[in-house]
Amino acid sequence: MEYKDYYQTLGVAKTASEDDIKKAYRKLVRKYHPDVSKEADAQNKTQEINEAYGVLGDAEKRAAYDELGRGHQYRAGQEFRPPPDWGRGFGGAGGGAGGAGAGGFSGDPMGSDFFADLFANLGGGRRRPHQQAPRRGEDSHASITIDLADSYNGAARTISLMVAERDAQDRIVTKERNLSVNIPKGVTAGQQLRLTGQGQPGSAGPGDLYLEIQFRPDTRYRIDGRDVFETVPVTPWEMALGGEIDVATPSGKVTVTVPAGSQSGRKLRLRGRGIPGKEAGDLYLLLEVVLPPANSEKNRELYQTMAREMAFNPRAGGA
Repeated sequence: MEYKDYYQTLGVAKTASEDDIKKAYRKLVRKYHPDVSKEADAQNKTQEINEAYGVLGDAEKRAAYDELGRGHQYRAGQEFRPPPDWGRGFGGAGGGAGGAGAGGFSGDPMGSDFFADLFANLGGGRRRPHQQAPRRGEDSHASITIDLADSYNGAARTISLMVAERDAQDRIVTKERNLSVNIPKGVTAGQQLRLTGQGQPGSAGPGDLYLEIQFRPDTRYRIDGRDVFETVPVTPWEMALGGEIDVATPSGKVTVTVPAGSQSGRKLRLRGRGIPGKEAGDLYLLLEVVLPPANSEKNRELYQTMAREMAFNPRAGGA
């Protein structure tokens, strides 16, 4: 029996990753697909590609194949016969990674004498030195959008996620799952909440779910880390004359003093009034003058009086 170099068949190195092997396989099956290929031996080539991937695309079979070649320099076409007791330490040979599920071809790699003889002794069941250890499920990632007030006070939220699960027939199906999430006080944008055991399932237990915090857009606020910038509308006379005003903030109502002669854009800093934490952020109040509408005769007369008496030109001295 002639030895078959499956790595050579797929055109990959013996150190190739699972992804590299899969990419090479898909590229070749597209090239030699019987419906599109003009190669005279496309059917045979397809069989060889499927057979190679049936071994290298299966972690256990690849390990067994590599174990056999360790210490030997077998070449394609070289006379070869596996040892009689070879392979008894590995798991079952059924299934395979190739075939129609992987690349759109039917084709049984067991139709090859080399393949059949090579893996005839697999499944002896004495020991499984190359069997993969139970693996923990993959971690999942998602985002959750909260109000700024939730960060100040903490909150409880219910989220819906689409997750992949295995059904009774061991098929992957997508289901909606609802989770209750506690939003701790002081979370910031970009912070991740870890929900232990809520990730993808695995033979050694499920992974974790990481929820990234995002704040719901609000025109009143701009958030930078733990600092919060709030735009506060102020009347012209409050800006000009100064005085105390009440402001609704994320942590509750506060009374602040507007300095006389303030202009739009002036910033008032309230220390420790930002997002709570070991070192709480600050709250910055950005004063923005808002003019009363000239929507009545009386209001228009007041504006006309101001124009005559004050003779103010904010553009004076400009270019």
